[in-house]
Amino acid sequence: MTIKKSLSRRSFLSASSLAAGFGFMTATNTVSAKSMNLLDASSIYGPPLHVAKLNANENPYGPSLKAIEAMTEAIGNGAYYVDKSADILREMIAEKHGLTKEHVLLSSGSSSSLTSLAMMASQHGSILGSDLFWDATSKMGTRNSKYGIKRIAKTKDLSIDLDAMYSNIDDETNLVQICNPNNPTGTIIPSENLKKFCKKASLKTMVLVDEAYNEFTDNPEINTMIPLIKSGYNVVVTKTFSKIYGLAGMRVGYMIASPNTIKLVSEYGHNHFYSLNQAGIAAAIACYEDANFLVYSKSKITEAREMIDLALKANGLSSLPSQTSFMFVNLGKIDAEDFRKEMAKENILIRGIYQDYINWSRVSFGKINDVKKYIDALPKVIASLS
Repeated sequence: MTIKKSLSRRSFLSASSLAAGFGFMTATNTVSAKSMNLLDASSIYGPPLHVAKLNANENPYGPSLKAIEAMTEAIGNGAYYVDKSADILREMIAEKHGLTKEHVLLSSGSSSSLTSLAMMASQHGSILGSDLFWDATSKMGTRNSKYGIKRIAKTKDLSIDLDAMYSNIDDETNLVQICNPNNPTGTIIPSENLKKFCKKASLKTMVLVDEAYNEFTDNPEINTMIPLIKSGYNVVVTKTFSKIYGLAGMRVGYMIASPNTIKLVSEYGHNHFYSLNQAGIAAAIACYEDANFLVYSKSKITEAREMIDLALKANGLSSLPSQTSFMFVNLGKIDAEDFRKEMAKENILIRGIYQDYINWSRVSFGKINDVKKYIDALPKVIASLS
């Protein structure tokens, strides 16, 4: 499963830097020193050093060292399409859950497979979801369909009402979509409650559980719905390497479902041969069972979560209980978009308004120093908007 080294990391980086520079210089004769300065990695591949990027649920503690080493080795074989390496990753995922690789569909992040599933489902019916969930892929998948997204009414505590969701399944419903833990609320449905729902709802229609943030929860193994797939229920689970593994920019995710469902969903998107890259797959293989990195990564996210929770309370604000790498903050009478703009003035990037949740703001748990910037800016920003 390891890829033989052809270049050391240091020699690769040196060689690639020279090659990139040479290629860039030969492409044009009018490259200025100022333009070359724009090639600084910190401004191309991530936020500038003075900016706290807390708006995209990224995990800045990744990739792990094992993933970085694997990516460096894999780049030397970047001329070839992904093939054997993808099979290795599929087999690893399948083995962990007692399934076959035919139960696993790799994709560009989980977004690609989620969109393909939404496209498939919306050919014959609507997608049922909570009032507020990560619906970007469902919107994309239904945009050319006469069917759309049907949402259940919001609850007082912004939780997902499973009873209401079940009662809203009708003959037109072709997919029930649940994000657990939910995005952007950060809340989690108790495992036993969700399992009971999935079992009975899947007798009526297909049930999708998006588990992008499951690894951040207190009990990931208990909270996952993958065992239901092994038991034969009409359930689909999607997961990603973008979050706890810190590989958002490498775009690797996967779907687990029955082989028949995997085959059907595959017809609505490109397979791994065309949609994935060698470096991303190599990184995923290297870090999939990197327990030390996962423990470290989760501990830093938990530390940030506790820091922000205390800071919100100290400033008279509250939030929903989070089991993720972000928090949904109740701003009271403050407009979330105004709050976002004021935070941006402090070089802190967060999310603004979701739908009609005007006074709710989502903040991601980034590097501890960036979290401190957010905390330090809270009193000033709140005062300016009160």
